[in-house]
Amino acid sequence: MDELVHLNRRKLLKTTTGFLAGLVIPGSPLARIARGPAWAVDLTSLTSSEGATLLAVARTLMPHDELDDAAYALVIPAIDADASKDEKLLKTLREGIANLGPDFAKNSESTRIEVLKKFESSPFFQTMRLRTVQILYSSPLAYAYFGYEGEAFSKGGYLLRGFNDLRWLPEVPLEDSGPMPVGVTREEIRDGEH
Repeated sequence: MDELVHLNRRKLLKTTTGFLAGLVIPGSPLARIARGPAWAVDLTSLTSSEGATLLAVARTLMPHDELDDAAYALVIPAIDADASKDEKLLKTLREGIANLGPDFAKNSESTRIEVLKKFESSPFFQTMRLRTVQILYSSPLAYAYFGYEGEAFSKGGYLLRGFNDLRWLPEVPLEDSGPMPVGVTREEIRDGEH
């Protein structure tokens, strides 16, 4: 058993450059779907400090005060994996991180915004913006936070499932709701048959 532990540790040390870790906030939407109270992300190209800076960049670019860091942390291993295959990207990331300054992750949000505004047209900023949007908003963690139930095609579509479950909008009379699918009548929907 000790050999197995040492082998895993050795392998981890060989393949990991840095890591990010954090805690899930109890009572948050993420806590309902998280596997445990803590999370960690291994990095292969970036150091822990670089990962923490990129996490702060992602949170600053797409701010959601109540969204756990764990959701933002999903962005970092994807960028790290991209950088492990692309030396030019790794160089762009490291230069961008250096330009932000050593205390970027510790700064207040308003200070981070001011710093990032100086680099809006840079490849570093554009890469972080694009990857953050792509990964953050396609994760189940963000889905839980925003109340998104997922795609509806496999469940029969939105017309009869989830299309009109917005509680903050007034009910629209069936007569004003537009064309109906072939083979479905307004009466069937009104009577709850579909």
